[in-house]
Amino acid sequence: MWRSVRASRVEHERVFPGDERITHAIDSLTHGVTIRRPVADVWPWVAQMGAGTRAGWYSYDVLDNGGQPSATRIVPELQQPVIGTLFPALPGTTEGFKVLAVEPERALILGWPAADGSTEVTWTFVLEEIAPASMRLLVRARAGPGYRFRNLPLVLTRVVARAVHFVMQRRQLLGIAARAERCLPDCLPNTVPEPQGCCVETQRRMS
Repeated sequence: MWRSVRASRVEHERVFPGDERITHAIDSLTHGVTIRRPVADVWPWVAQMGAGTRAGWYSYDVLDNGGQPSATRIVPELQQPVIGTLFPALPGTTEGFKVLAVEPERALILGWPAADGSTEVTWTFVLEEIAPASMRLLVRARAGPGYRFRNLPLVLTRVVARAVHFVMQRRQLLGIAARAERCLPDCLPNTVPEPQGCCVETQRRMS
């Protein structure tokens, strides 16, 4: 069944936290998915993102996580991202997105630094309750004037980056939704139910 990740017209046009960090973006891409869980059950999946030693990107693991499957459980030690926390782009690298701002259960703003120390790309995740057990996960990516995808010219950067971003972003949003919606107290062996109803690996939980 096809599940939409299309943002509404209002969502496209509204100002997101972090937009002010790139005032003259060459492109701004907004997507969203409705998840049938409370915000508190979705936030942990967002907080622990990142390749390698983090939980993965929940997208195409062969492309963005070295083939290592993204986590299907909440990892307690990854639940406290702070400003400056690195979300590696790929396993084994120190390049990636750094946390620019975080408001637990509300918003996470990631940024990719440019060579001069400025922010080249922002990637903002906004969580909003729309009903007692339903929420919208909205994501916006913005690229600054100096950004070029794989050193392509600006015109091609816009075309190619939009296509690639849509494919990866759609997969990520659906991956988070699927994990949050099936996160129930009926846990697998070696896991325990947390108050929010999700399962946490006992080995990691006790470390």
